[in-house]
Amino acid sequence: MAKRKRSGKILPKKTSKFQKKMGKAPGTITYMGRREGGTSEVNILEYNENVYNEHIPGDIDAIVAQKELPEISWIDIVGISDEAFIDRVGKRFGLNPLVLEDIVNTHQRPKIDEYENYIFGVFKMLYINDENQIVYEHVAMVLLDNCVLVFQEMQDDVFKGVRQRITDKSGRIRTRGADYLFFALLDAIVDNYFVVLEHMNHRIESLEEIVYDNPTPEIAHEIQQIKKEVLKIRRWIFPVKELVSRLIDTENPLITKDTKVFLRDALDHSLEINESIQIYREMSMSLMEMYMSNMSNKMNEVMKVLTIMASIFIPLTFIAGIYGMNFDHMPELHYKNGYYYVWGVMIVLFIGMMVYFKRKNWL
Repeated sequence: MAKRKRSGKILPKKTSKFQKKMGKAPGTITYMGRREGGTSEVNILEYNENVYNEHIPGDIDAIVAQKELPEISWIDIVGISDEAFIDRVGKRFGLNPLVLEDIVNTHQRPKIDEYENYIFGVFKMLYINDENQIVYEHVAMVLLDNCVLVFQEMQDDVFKGVRQRITDKSGRIRTRGADYLFFALLDAIVDNYFVVLEHMNHRIESLEEIVYDNPTPEIAHEIQQIKKEVLKIRRWIFPVKELVSRLIDTENPLITKDTKVFLRDALDHSLEINESIQIYREMSMSLMEMYMSNMSNKMNEVMKVLTIMASIFIPLTFIAGIYGMNFDHMPELHYKNGYYYVWGVMIVLFIGMMVYFKRKNWL
């Protein structure tokens, strides 16, 4: 294995995830994430206005065999690193190989693709975990006639409220079609962006106070980290507005006019989120400018103190230097009180300069 050298140490060269796809045909299922090794788990919710069934774990073959029934099915597939299982699901539901490739490609930019019998969407689900850190999770959704397929990396998600509304028969979700379920899941993802942005806002405001009061090299490193996070969040959030707008404008019969009314509300939220992320981006950029400015001000304060001290001691050093010379013919050296006169002059100079600096507000 090729190796690279850093700081005198030989480190193994990291293999890029993208190298796994090099040379493979388009549509080849290649998991690109960092959560490998797990098995896929299937959770199925079937419901309509009067019926509610939950299957944990669920059977993909059984739900496909019954897909002509009037119940709406939410098939939640947790874990996308099992490439063989994803391929099996794709074949059962007739999904395009390019769709399956995007499902397991965790670096895929958010997108919406329309096919003859379904609509496919890729999004990034962001939420705050128990360690108060931002989690970035790849999620793909497929809207079929009476079914929504959801592919996500981990068990944790932002869909708890949607599940609760279905279970409790609250709101209108139990009386609507699969397109409304698709909207509800997308709306949950978008709404949680507000939570993440609020978290970022608190971090930026805290950093602003620290930078103003006590800028340190460690704070500069944290500013760089938050700048990277804001840019990363912007990368995953910014395209969502365009995707929601595309769902509103589509003529695909899978999206009804009634659901488009609710999608407009999601569009308003997306616009607000994009405006907020742009503000936070500018704020994070200005943090480093504030840090550099405060560091410069502190340096100026130090230089001012040193300059004042030098200004005070230069004339005193001059006097001491003159009378420290070893010439024989210096009349002042033979004065009886010459020593005290020199001290008096030096003290008067010192006090006079201190009074002058004080009046100029330099002290």
